[in-house]
Amino acid sequence: MIDIKLQQILTMTQLLLLGAQGNYIEITTAELGTFINRSQQSASKHLLDLENAGYVNRIRRGHKIRVKITDKGYSEIQHIYSNLKTAIESNLRNTILFEGRVVSGMGEGAYYMSLEGYRKQFKEKLGYEPYPGTLNVKLTDPAYMDARRELSTYPSIFIDGFSDKFRTYGWVKCYPAEVNNGAVKNAAVLVLERTHYDDSLIEIIAPVSIKEIARIRNGDCIAIRTQIRKNYKFP
Repeated sequence: MIDIKLQQILTMTQLLLLGAQGNYIEITTAELGTFINRSQQSASKHLLDLENAGYVNRIRRGHKIRVKITDKGYSEIQHIYSNLKTAIESNLRNTILFEGRVVSGMGEGAYYMSLEGYRKQFKEKLGYEPYPGTLNVKLTDPAYMDARRELSTYPSIFIDGFSDKFRTYGWVKCYPAEVNNGAVKNAAVLVLERTHYDDSLIEIIAPVSIKEIARIRNGDCIAIRTQIRKNYKFP
């Protein structure tokens, strides 16, 4: 690979978007400069450098030129893309850490966990029926609140909302988690479609009483580590 500059990569990318892979496109350097947000002189220099590297072929036609990306140029773009894709995917977070204090909730967790529409799906998709109620954790730092907002953008174990003859209940996203370095391993952080809480509080479920197993009580600081996966397979 030659010492190719970022702007030259962007120029080749724009040529690809204009259809210059395997075909000649007709364009002026002024038009190309507009596409890449550079001057006509810069666009002309980029093309000259790319041609000298064997990445494009040019044929001049009056004020216009015909340009085609060569096989070598296309191969280089593919190589750059592959490296970027690998680098990005290898750095995707596979865990998100939260820390906070255990607090009392509004008493709704036990009620919702008891609803058959939820219980059946938890059993099917998490492999267990949650212990009645949720553990409520007040996050202690704005960075954790940002992480809480980010969490909901990742793939989840999705619990569908449902309706009964009285009301409609929202969906729930579940993220496998462990509490206090594995004191409770088979837990899940919940992101709810409908909640009275803001991003400073998270709710956690498990097949056991987290407070009893982890020996914690209201006011204690705890750590929760969630697992982020591309795909989830049900138990």
